[in-house]
Amino acid sequence: MAWFYLILAGLLEVVWAFSMKQSAGFTKLVPSLVTLGTMGVSFALLSLAMKSLPLGTAYTVWTGIGAVGAFIVGVIWLNEGVHPMRVGAAALIVAGLVLMRLAPASAAH
Repeated sequence: MAWFYLILAGLLEVVWAFSMKQSAGFTKLVPSLVTLGTMGVSFALLSLAMKSLPLGTAYTVWTGIGAVGAFIVGVIWLNEGVHPMRVGAAALIVAGLVLMRLAPASAAH
């Protein structure tokens, strides 16, 4: 269940980042409420995932999903530019997430 919580927390991070952008500096009520609500649930799910996942893995995956997800949302819904360097950066983040997931939780001594 920890990985499910973590992925859902990361997806909600994308939602709150997008709604924060839409809130225009928290001057629009509905996007501001969506931001605060999804932030709270995202943090709660992250904390549940951290009960059994290592801190470094959980936090890295959570922020990575948020970063790549926000990039994709920005390109698709906000018409942000798609430059090869930005795509490459997103690909490196995804590669890092995969490596973080595949790596053992602790080093052998």
